Amino acid sequence: MSHDHDPVPVAARAGGPLRGRVRVPGDKSISHRAMIFGLLAIGQTRVSGLLEGEDVMRTAAAARALGAVVHHDGPGAWRVQGVGVGGLRQPADILDFGNAGTGSRLMMGVCGSHPITTTFDGDASLRKRPMRRILDPLEQMGTVVVSQQEGGRVPLTLRGPKEAIPITYRPPVASAQIKSAVLLAALAAPGETTVIEAEATRDHTEKMLTHFGAEVTVTPEGAHGRRIVLKGQPELQAAPIVVPADPSSAAFPLVAGLIVPGSDILLESVMTNPLRSGLLTTLREMGADITVEREANEGGETVADLRVRGSQLKGVTVPPERAPSMIDEYPVLAVAAAFAHGTTRMCGLQELRVKESDRLAAVEAGLRAAGVSCAIEGDDLIVEGSGGAPVRGGGPIATHLDHRIAMSFLVMGLATREPVIVDDGLMIATSFPSFVSLMNGLGGRIG
Repeated sequence: MSHDHDPVPVAARAGGPLRGRVRVPGDKSISHRAMIFGLLAIGQTRVSGLLEGEDVMRTAAAARALGAVVHHDGPGAWRVQGVGVGGLRQPADILDFGNAGTGSRLMMGVCGSHPITTTFDGDASLRKRPMRRILDPLEQMGTVVVSQQEGGRVPLTLRGPKEAIPITYRPPVASAQIKSAVLLAALAAPGETTVIEAEATRDHTEKMLTHFGAEVTVTPEGAHGRRIVLKGQPELQAAPIVVPADPSSAAFPLVAGLIVPGSDILLESVMTNPLRSGLLTTLREMGADITVEREANEGGETVADLRVRGSQLKGVTVPPERAPSMIDEYPVLAVAAAFAHGTTRMCGLQELRVKESDRLAAVEAGLRAAGVSCAIEGDDLIVEGSGGAPVRGGGPIATHLDHRIAMSFLVMGLATREPVIVDDGLMIATSFPSFVSLMNGLGGRIG
């Protein structure tokens, strides 16, 4: 997607029950990391199930620009010939990450610790997102920020040190992206680098570091946190990666199945990593009919088939400590809450303000536009449910170039009295290119 494009409005309207068996695309977080670890390993890394959305393709392009040889063998099947830690090539051009916040932030950690100069840029949405929280620890490790836009935003240029400095770092907020950027930078530093989390965040980077041969120790820290220690300058060895189905993408057909009466959907091989399953926990607390049909292990991650049926939901209070395990799923949870009996209060959502858009404000505005009573109190979102009755719907819903806002409200439109129209659906391709066809294959009416 270019920096600017003509908006393409998309509408969703109610129809019959949703039924069928589907597998959503591969996990976006792991797909980004597959390309990055493939770059940093010696040998050829084979990846299956890769998400071929625009965000991940930007990370693949950056890996190529930094010296990796990247082959596409077929749907979801890729090979990456890496250059090893310390072997990055100076890119000939700007690294344009489009809308990819994860890819750009993790790659800043990689590039910022190597003796090369790299310029990062992206689309209009990425240019609004704060990068200072990534740059602060990198500067402690020896990275020089040559240029940046106000508040550390892209376009920005980094110059790495001859040898990165190991540090002990406490991220100011619970963010897997900050943690991962520091750990990836630490690969190029001698000695041990420690990241201390007050709230545990998704642990894909730690698992993949171990999978590729790095020495990582993880121990509990406080009530909900963890201490991660990485021994720097390892020789990472290529290793196969099987990318499981993305729980953040599965959230959309999952919630659709709950709010459309009479629905019965089976979602295949969804990752159920405990640090990513906050939405499942919350929906079950709300009374959702979700059953696990099969559990297995794919590429070091637990996966399961999830069966979801139309349900009467009730409002709940979602505690703030659950936020790291479901940070991307709050928009679609708010949609589920709109159809529940009673009030749902989602607490501690400050991180939603710095996603592809200010998701907290965008969700509130979208709910109001669809006739849902809601409010923001501090960092909490409060949604008054319809008591199981259809929500009014309407629009247009302002998406602010945010794929998850667009998909969440299109899911809502499958169960509203009036169609829901989002102002632009083009950016859905960043994370879930098959979203419309998959939902319509289940019986949805989106287009």
